[in-house]
Amino acid sequence: MQVKSRHHLRSDAISEIEEMLSEQLGVSPEGDTYERVEFEATDWEVVLIDGEPQVAFFDEEPFLTVRGANAYDPEKHVVTVDSGAISFVSDGADVMRPGITEATDDISPDDLVLIAEESHGKVLAVGRARVEGSEMVGDEGKVVDSLHHVGDELYEFAG
Repeated sequence: MQVKSRHHLRSDAISEIEEMLSEQLGVSPEGDTYERVEFEATDWEVVLIDGEPQVAFFDEEPFLTVRGANAYDPEKHVVTVDSGAISFVSDGADVMRPGITEATDDISPDDLVLIAEESHGKVLAVGRARVEGSEMVGDEGKVVDSLHHVGDELYEFAG
């Protein structure tokens, strides 16, 4: 991915991002440097925290990347999938009800969510919920649209 622009964030912008992530996910990112990076020919915008792409903007909304989620262990907005769903989710597939073992109750339709695997709790993807968290476990239907996953360009980007 070709970098279009890169600049350090002001303290008020950093505070705003930290506040949103604390409210949404119950995490407190910490770093000495925060840089916002925009890319050519893509809508991705990333915040590097100490050089690591830990926050991305999805429709102007800051949210943890897969790397960021695995660095901070979020407790909210998490959808857990079984081992049978891992390869599909890791390849960028949308998440279907049969693969979900649980979802936190704080999820509403259109919320950004983290998709984690059940055995180790590692986050595999970021997606957008289609239904309430309480309605995610079931027998059929697509319930999360995938936006970013392990191995995609954003995941592979190194600051």
